Amino acid sequence: MGVASDIDAAQRKFPALGVPLAVIYKYFDDQGNYLAAVLTYYAFLAIFPLMLLATSILGFVLQGYPQLEKAALDSALAQFPIVGTQLGRPEGLQGSVSAIIFGGLGALYGALGLGLGLQNVQATAWAVPRNSRPHPVLTRVTSVVLLGTAGSIILGISVLSAVATETKLVGDVSSSTWFHWIVRLVTVGILGLVMTILLRMAAAKAISHDIASAAPGGFTIAVLFQILQIIGTSYVTHVLNVTDNNSMNATFGLVLGLMLFLYLAAMIGVLGIEVNVVLAEKLWPRALLTPFTDRVDLTAADRKAYAMYAQSMRHKGFQTVAVRFDGRDGDSHEIVLDPRTEEIITQLIPGSPPFPEVDPKPVKEPAKEPEDTAPIRQVSQDLPPAI
Repeated sequence: MGVASDIDAAQRKFPALGVPLAVIYKYFDDQGNYLAAVLTYYAFLAIFPLMLLATSILGFVLQGYPQLEKAALDSALAQFPIVGTQLGRPEGLQGSVSAIIFGGLGALYGALGLGLGLQNVQATAWAVPRNSRPHPVLTRVTSVVLLGTAGSIILGISVLSAVATETKLVGDVSSSTWFHWIVRLVTVGILGLVMTILLRMAAAKAISHDIASAAPGGFTIAVLFQILQIIGTSYVTHVLNVTDNNSMNATFGLVLGLMLFLYLAAMIGVLGIEVNVVLAEKLWPRALLTPFTDRVDLTAADRKAYAMYAQSMRHKGFQTVAVRFDGRDGDSHEIVLDPRTEEIITQLIPGSPPFPEVDPKPVKEPAKEPEDTAPIRQVSQDLPPAI
């Protein structure tokens, strides 16, 4: 326990160690990997119908225009798996009204689910009580606005960044290392501002913090997403481009790579939200061993975090949730969420002497009384003769 105690003391003293640890603990307390999986599922449902919609629209555009079809064959679009294969066929891409309808409906369903999933992540991370969360209809309207605005901006930023650094659109300067770094820094700055606004818009009204409280998470997402984009570009260059465009390897590589990219992006989004919660609610420092054992002295941040999890399950406005922690020092801490004012009331209840640090001894069974093992003597009696 000596090494663990030293590490625990260090991370409690230095925020540079305590804050990242608190974010990681909060992420796993909220089951962030499952929240990210839900976001990945709906994002995947939204992207492939969008691809169907895009290819159908492109098929209508290319019909009757051989010059445009030849330009598409000579463009980078021909290198895209599935779409490039269809362009190489004699009939090319074919427009379909039914594909546009079903693709649009599928993309709308996935986009709505993605928006609802994002708002659910916000409510879970901020421990918003169930009865204080937005109306189901309003959340769907908000989802469309959020994804329509933020998705277009993020996609535009990513495309412009890739075009500026990977093509000769701006001349020979695009091959300079310093130009790449400038583009990346500008991209991170713009994306950080967009994500800050998006996170604040996706938060429930019960979250009273201002937009500045969403900035740390927004810029964390921007930096990590830029790193993920570099990794994704490397994957496309060294994996997808070296496979045969007509083979199944390119198709499976695209699908698996897309799923991994979406899951990592969702994890980054959840982590960014957890950063905002930890800093705004002051949920650090945490006890180092608190996820692993009950034999630990909880910090004030531990008690507040665990109380938030219980209070988020409140379903009625007239329901009061009180959480009590009985410490090993004998004192008790009670945390109550007032349903009328939404204020958290903390109370210290002094208790009995400290609990023993050693494991409780097993209870001994009471000694049994000795049994009389003497043989029973039979006493013969003279019975009267039977009549």
